[in-house]
Amino acid sequence: MVGNRAYSPYHRYSDRKGSLPRGSGRRRPTAAPRRPRLPAHTPVAHALLELVALSRAQFDAPDEGEILRLAMDHIVAAGPYSAEAGYLKVGGDLVPCPWNGRTHASTVGRRVRELAGQDGDVTVAGRPWGRALGLRGPGVLHGYLVVTSRSRPTKAERSLLSMLVRHTAAALSVAFAHRRQREDALELHRLRAERTALQRKLISVMAELGYERAVHALMADVAASGGGEEAVTRALHGLTGLPALVEDRFGRLRSWTGPGRPVPYPEPDPVRQEDMLHAVAKEAGPVRIRDRLLTLVRPHGEILGVLALVDTRDEADEHTVLALGHAATSLALELTHLRSLAEVELRLHRELADDLLAGTDEPSAYARSEAVGHDLHGSHYIVVVQWSNRTADDSFAQTVGRAAAAVGMRSLLTLRSNHVVLITGDRPHARALYEVLARENGTRSGMIGVSAPCASVGDIPHHYQEAQRALDVRRHSRERYGTSFFDELGLYRILGPGSGHRELETFVQEWLGQLIDYDSRHHATMVETLSRYFDCGGNYDETADSLAIHRSTLRYRLQRIRDISGHDLANVEDRLNLQVATRVWKIVLGGPG
Repeated sequence: MVGNRAYSPYHRYSDRKGSLPRGSGRRRPTAAPRRPRLPAHTPVAHALLELVALSRAQFDAPDEGEILRLAMDHIVAAGPYSAEAGYLKVGGDLVPCPWNGRTHASTVGRRVRELAGQDGDVTVAGRPWGRALGLRGPGVLHGYLVVTSRSRPTKAERSLLSMLVRHTAAALSVAFAHRRQREDALELHRLRAERTALQRKLISVMAELGYERAVHALMADVAASGGGEEAVTRALHGLTGLPALVEDRFGRLRSWTGPGRPVPYPEPDPVRQEDMLHAVAKEAGPVRIRDRLLTLVRPHGEILGVLALVDTRDEADEHTVLALGHAATSLALELTHLRSLAEVELRLHRELADDLLAGTDEPSAYARSEAVGHDLHGSHYIVVVQWSNRTADDSFAQTVGRAAAAVGMRSLLTLRSNHVVLITGDRPHARALYEVLARENGTRSGMIGVSAPCASVGDIPHHYQEAQRALDVRRHSRERYGTSFFDELGLYRILGPGSGHRELETFVQEWLGQLIDYDSRHHATMVETLSRYFDCGGNYDETADSLAIHRSTLRYRLQRIRDISGHDLANVEDRLNLQVATRVWKIVLGGPG
């Protein structure tokens, strides 16, 4: 082999690689000058001169294929001979010349291979004499020359043929030796180039080790100094020259060192953030996403944050990746420490949430909430979360806490036997918390119940029951998975176990409150009119008679009821809730006054 190209002695005469095609007839290349053929009966002296000239031409030939071609073309110089075929040994196999005759190609080729390096007779139709003559060098077979004659050669003609064969074999030995020399020179050059590359690589490895030790020492100092996330990003920026930043797992910025910080920092999209975390987590090292090179900070498998370099010009190299990896390790230690502190804080949050759900005095609750950094002033909502494939344990509580933070809910969190409870200062979005939890848990089989707004600390236990009622209604509804709000349950708020006088009052106030207020201010009877209308089954004449008013007056009052209450009597659900509310107002709550 020379380089990556397989050696072929006939490459000047063939466009193909590997095995060589057989030619049709005795085609001769136009590149080499042709010597004129001599008459078949040449005097011995003249034949010797021809053989000497042939030998010189063969020793000047550029390759083995040309040497064999010259021998075959000038075989007549030795006597009444014809060159039937020629073979050169390449890679342990005898490769036929491209100008061998087709007539006896397979028969002659098989016979030559049977001789296994020895000379031997060859039978060719129409030729009384045929011989396969080995072209041998010192201890090696270079090929074969298959020669036939129109008559049996004389002793002198055999001697001349033997001389041609020896000269051809000698020229082949020289050509093979030159080729080996060239190959050896190329191999030596390759080995020298390989040695130079290895030396350079060794120098590079030594430099890498020195750089790695320097980075490791710097990051160890940063971790020992207790400088926090800002110290890590500051060191990383100094090592790489690129802006460095830390985000929490929800995409909120915690630290930025270097130019180009966006102000304000973009609000993260929970869905895109989770998709990005999953994509980066699948890779073994840093991942490029647009103009950032990111790596996750996850000391024990749990993602605590994201460390990134802003690389708008795609300048990051292996040194940048190395520094980013060491910085992530240092940051993992810092965030693990912060996580331990957060767990202590979480315990305090749970204890406060447990006391609020059980009922506690307001001064103590406000003082403790300030100590843990949660503002209890203002309205709050109680949120109950349950998932079919998750047990209500610490792991699930952490998942719910992360999801709530991801959608911007400021909350206290605690556990109950089969659900997680959040006390939050913001009304949850109808779908956001559910969607994030569905992705976190890998299934949509979850239920969330949300109470009505709670104005005081003392009302939290009651509103916790409302959240449980909303969850229970969701569990038994046709679409059992999703989020239910207590103040949207309508009639279901007063059905089922646990409902009491307070729920009835709240339900009546929700559906009839504006009419009751109107009646009180204007000494009117709108609620009574609506109650009679339902008692009469919606019949205009019966209702007007029972109220002792004209039919047109009743029609006017019903229109005013629609305008004041905002409820549509033609709507089936509104009509049902209004009818139940008037019945509760009249029977349970005592009617007017």
